[in-house]
Amino acid sequence: MTTAQLVGRYGEDVACRWMEKQGWTVLERNWRCARGEIDAIALDRDTVVIAEVKTRRSTTAGTPQEAVTVRKVQRLRALAGMWLQHSGRTWREVRIDVIAVTVARAGAARIEHFKGVE
Repeated sequence: MTTAQLVGRYGEDVACRWMEKQGWTVLERNWRCARGEIDAIALDRDTVVIAEVKTRRSTTAGTPQEAVTVRKVQRLRALAGMWLQHSGRTWREVRIDVIAVTVARAGAARIEHFKGVE
């Protein structure tokens, strides 16, 4: 596994723990289909959250959330539709969130949550 993959996995672990501390239920992690992957899918009360987790070790090349482009959000919308069909359930609400994780040298992580990105 590359360093970038390890950093990404660490960020996803941190983000999922954060979601659970918020009272959310993580339904799936790294859900894949032919068109791509959703980092995490969680339930925030009665809302399904499609979570894109972006992790960076520094902000020299930009913040984690800046890596989530309009094109990426469009792709997440399509993937969300596929997951919803796959789930076989009807959900009251669905939203796409970005969870930006910045990892400090000491290993501590800072989380920023962007709710309902469009």
